[in-house]
Amino acid sequence: MAYVISTINLKGGVGKTTTTVGLAEFLSAEFGKRVLVIDLDPQTNLTTVLIGEKKWKVLNDNGHTLATLFQDALRPDGEPEEFDLEKTLQRNVSPVKAVRKVDLLPSSLDLIDVQDRLATMSSGRFYSNNPTDLLRKAVRKITDDYDYVLVDCPPNLGIVTLNGLRISDGYIIPTIPDVLSTYGIPQIQRRVRDFAEGLADRDEIVEIGIVVTKYRANSTVHQNTVRRLKDGKGELPTVLSPYIPERDGIAASAEFTDRGTLRQKYGYRGEYDAFRAMTKEFIELVKEKV
Repeated sequence: MAYVISTINLKGGVGKTTTTVGLAEFLSAEFGKRVLVIDLDPQTNLTTVLIGEKKWKVLNDNGHTLATLFQDALRPDGEPEEFDLEKTLQRNVSPVKAVRKVDLLPSSLDLIDVQDRLATMSSGRFYSNNPTDLLRKAVRKITDDYDYVLVDCPPNLGIVTLNGLRISDGYIIPTIPDVLSTYGIPQIQRRVRDFAEGLADRDEIVEIGIVVTKYRANSTVHQNTVRRLKDGKGELPTVLSPYIPERDGIAASAEFTDRGTLRQKYGYRGEYDAFRAMTKEFIELVKEKV
């Protein structure tokens, strides 16, 4: 069975998408894992990183994104559903040659509008429809085809994010080690804990850990924030020890399009080693905690 892990932070720009893509590519190329990436963030950054803007536009124009799944729930009773899982699922999506087992369910800008309307969806016959259960019902027949399913959540705790958490065994929080980026971590913990306690089939969505991103070793703020996170006295998730450094190469990895290597994509000055070490620790923590 697949391990399903969400990535979430309430603040944008913290490296959430880069972390998710990096995990997916290293899990595949370095550790031989089959990975499904589910992009729930309407910014679609993860989707365009993996398949390019041109291909994404074709899929979006034809309704082959996750927005259609949620739009189906808002259609009047009797109207046919339009979401096609097979046509939406994009296989072998990474531009890196060694990454051969990463598939994608792409996002859409239309999720912005859908998010606000899901609370008004029909409860269905016998009250069988739940707005936070739509994704689980749609993907449950394919998740066991993978070793890991990574869910890139929007930077909020709305219904679309709860769909991602609903199918998740655990979650990670990528964050820049500064006050603003880490401020919402306790709120995430409380909301996830409360949501999990209300589920009929489980009572916990496990805290896998915090992934430190854009780390500057010479920054006193970054050093002090990491120290504070690690000294959370059991109240904060584990901090993965390999910190992802702030580098131009990592920032440019989002625009990497040739069929090169992971080292070429992420960088030769320790960036590749940091991502690999982080992925290795991620695997160990998931096995230990889930």
